[in-house]
Amino acid sequence: MKIFKKQSVLLTVLLFCLHFAFGQTGEIKIKFIGNCGLYMTDGNLNIYVDFPYKSGAHHYMKYNKSEIDSIKDNSIFIFTHRHSDHYSRKLIRNPKGNIYGPWRVSKKRKLDLEKLNNSINEFSLQSFKTSHIFSLHHSSYLITWHNKKIFISGDTGDVGPISKIKNMDWVFGPFWIYSNAMQQKKPIDSKMIGIFHLYPDQKIGEGFPGNIHFFTQQNEVISIPF
Repeated sequence: MKIFKKQSVLLTVLLFCLHFAFGQTGEIKIKFIGNCGLYMTDGNLNIYVDFPYKSGAHHYMKYNKSEIDSIKDNSIFIFTHRHSDHYSRKLIRNPKGNIYGPWRVSKKRKLDLEKLNNSINEFSLQSFKTSHIFSLHHSSYLITWHNKKIFISGDTGDVGPISKIKNMDWVFGPFWIYSNAMQQKKPIDSKMIGIFHLYPDQKIGEGFPGNIHFFTQQNEVISIPF
């Protein structure tokens, strides 16, 4: 009888440990579509960043039409600004979800973000007004998702907001924001820094730190475990 009780206790503990382990495992997958276009998912929520854009705009990366056809229903679309290499009004005319961008009236945008953040568990989207010499309205974003911090800079070289955020997991931005941060001695506090907004034939130098990743291969997928 004592042996049976011990076995029952051990089995209960084992099942609890297995449940806890599996309950803690998950991942955010981020697919690099092209230029600054990203597709993110945790298996439930689908997010597109600066996509769809006009394929090949300003000689930046083209992408396959199948990317448009495969856009998921009920997605979140986040745009940093309206330049054609980040946004296409024609392609987003009938969105399969909700759009968030800096061109909306500030008060309405704030209410939209509050509504979004209150509607999804373990997810929040924070907007930062940032500068871009060729755009009147430009925003950068901090996505906090399953306690992981993902920063989207857009085209800005403004290191003000990003320099104040600590313990980020991934930062996605152009080379110039990384360069500005180094020159101004305001290092980016992130485990990984993804550099995009590159020309298809752009040459990449050497000697960068190990946490710098250049997105040159379209359809590359990275994973953030949680």
